[in-house]
Amino acid sequence: MWWLIVLGGLGIVGVVSSIVEFGMFMVGALAASIAAGVGAGLVVQCIVFAVVSASFLIFVRPIALRQLNRGPVMRDGVQALKGRSAVVLERVDEHGGRIKLAGEVWTARSMDTTRVFEPGEKVDVADIDGATAVVI
Repeated sequence: MWWLIVLGGLGIVGVVSSIVEFGMFMVGALAASIAAGVGAGLVVQCIVFAVVSASFLIFVRPIALRQLNRGPVMRDGVQALKGRSAVVLERVDEHGGRIKLAGEVWTARSMDTTRVFEPGEKVDVADIDGATAVVI
């Protein structure tokens, strides 16, 4: 029972402070409460708590910190245009055409050589090849 109280306390502190390590101690407390549930003594429970918590700190913490420090992926320039929708202005086929993409008029060609897009249709930009949008 005490380990579940410790688990709850660590959870509250972890949420309030946003410190990753409290989550790892929570897993240790959960493992110790499981050990207590199967009848292990206090010494074994403390050893389980210490070993599980230390294992998470050694093996999982570096991965978690790497993910947190990576930050958001910012796409800019041509990369930001890939995957966006556009409107066909002039017929687009494998040889060319024109679309309106992000408020600008672009030359475009169809990725599928058999596909033709008529004016007014919505297309998605699959790639940018030089100054030409490749659409699907």
